[in-house]
Amino acid sequence: MVRLERLWQEKTLQSILGLAIGTAFGFLLQKGGVTRYDVILGQLLLSDFTVLKVMFSAVLVGMVGVHAMRAAGLVRLHVREGSLGATVAGGLIFGAGFALLGYCPGTAAAASGSGALDAAVGMAGIVVGAGIFARIYPFLEGKVLGFGRFPAATIPELLGVPPGRVAAVFSVLIAAFLAVLAASGI
Repeated sequence: MVRLERLWQEKTLQSILGLAIGTAFGFLLQKGGVTRYDVILGQLLLSDFTVLKVMFSAVLVGMVGVHAMRAAGLVRLHVREGSLGATVAGGLIFGAGFALLGYCPGTAAAASGSGALDAAVGMAGIVVGAGIFARIYPFLEGKVLGFGRFPAATIPELLGVPPGRVAAVFSVLIAAFLAVLAASGI
């Protein structure tokens, strides 16, 4: 059995793998058409569900892959506990950025990689915003991010059921939702 513990010690290899996987992810986003502004706008207006299909497909593949690797003992999950304050603040910032720019961070990076000037300017804004967040993080950590801590870090912990069972249920629900979208021609 291949152990990934050595990879956890190799920071340079982690960076190279991150760059390679990020580049592949951006390529797939580009090929899937979700880096095009009109496709993203169509998703926000609920007239084109390409983005939803691509993201749900990615969630499904990722969820099955992570749980398969976890079951095989190849990986350990490091889940950070969430809170109402962090979720609301993050959702508002993400939503405002998405609405103003027309891209989420992943699609903005992929679109700027394909030469979209608006996405490149947006990436600069994302970097500035990340810097501002890092600067005010100590204040946010004490006043906002810890407000309303969730009673559990994961859905399986909250429900008291094995993680694989929750992953199986969500996999079926996502697959059914994607099948309904495909059958309805949306």
